[in-house]
Amino acid sequence: MAVFAYQGTNRAGTVVKGEQMATTKAEATNILRRQQINVTKISEKGKEFTMPTFGGSVSAKELAIFTRQFSVMIDAGLPLVQCLELIANQQDNKHFQKILHSVRSAVEGGATLSAAMRPHIKVFDTLYVNMIEAGETGGILDTILQRLSAYIEKNVKLKSAVKSALIYPVSVMGIAVGVVGLLLWKVVPIFAKLFEGLGVALPTPTKIVMNLSAFVGSIYGAMVVVVFVGIIIALKVWYATPAGRRVIDTVMLKIPVIGMILRKIAVARFTRTLGTLISSGVPILEGLDITARTSGNAVVEEALMKVRAAVEGGRNLQDPLKETEIFPNMVVQMVGVGEQTGAMDAMLSKVADFYEDEVDAAIKNMLTLMEPMMIAFLGVAVGGIVISLYLPLFELIGKLAG
Repeated sequence: MAVFAYQGTNRAGTVVKGEQMATTKAEATNILRRQQINVTKISEKGKEFTMPTFGGSVSAKELAIFTRQFSVMIDAGLPLVQCLELIANQQDNKHFQKILHSVRSAVEGGATLSAAMRPHIKVFDTLYVNMIEAGETGGILDTILQRLSAYIEKNVKLKSAVKSALIYPVSVMGIAVGVVGLLLWKVVPIFAKLFEGLGVALPTPTKIVMNLSAFVGSIYGAMVVVVFVGIIIALKVWYATPAGRRVIDTVMLKIPVIGMILRKIAVARFTRTLGTLISSGVPILEGLDITARTSGNAVVEEALMKVRAAVEGGRNLQDPLKETEIFPNMVVQMVGVGEQTGAMDAMLSKVADFYEDEVDAAIKNMLTLMEPMMIAFLGVAVGGIVISLYLPLFELIGKLAG
């Protein structure tokens, strides 16, 4: 027997720490799971220090490919251990390869696949492990793996759409800030010395640009950059706390256009996750718990935990969802129809498909709206500086011509 130090969250979402006696890390994790503790970190006492691994991460795309290959092999009738061995040997990601070999060894030693995956929480999250466990229990592991791969692929597609939508505006704004900063820092001072030597009276726009250039080149400009970076770091640190995450997520949901898109993403993720879990045989209470913790938004997570508490108290799913005032009426009504007809998973999947299409359309509309605004901002900022620098020259040329 060994002592394992652990850290995790209980059903209420509170962080808990402690120690657990067990023979192996997997056994300790299973014991804690039965105590309603979701383990995020666990290590044997006396062996807490491990050398840091660099580049040790597994992307959602790699996990989706693994799951798809795994489902095809299981469906073809290959033994579980052989499937894991074959896929592990084909992995280019050495960190993922090491994890798959560890899972294979645990399965070969008599552990179930879900128990072997559970200690690797950073790769196989709670949703993944619970679905695998449901597939093992029902004898439909190949079907569950197919659903999992489809779920992960849709999630990857949704995240890629959001990221690709952000790349364009962020790039344009970054270029605009860089060009304006370079003009004020390097180009404008050259013109300032020229005008000073000529003794030309400067018009008001030129004076404003000269003052901005002097500010950017002074220590105060550097202080502004340092303060700006400090604010971003402070917000990131604050967002890591439960209170900060809730405040920032609340504000983000209220921002025009962006808030609407974030709300649609949350609805799409909720319906897709819960529908996949229910269709895989995961109980509704456990499904709501997992869906809440994987929602990606503190406000949505809190609302879903309230819904879960109401369902646990004997209520249906439709009314508590409506009371949260987060989910649109269409979603609530579709859930109600699903409850009445017994086709909850099918209804949730249809809603997820609809809202994923809505997210794509909303992102395209946002980009269409932002594109002319960003181009106008870039033109006014750069063009305004250039024109203000040439105004005194035009005046000087006019005087010489006269």
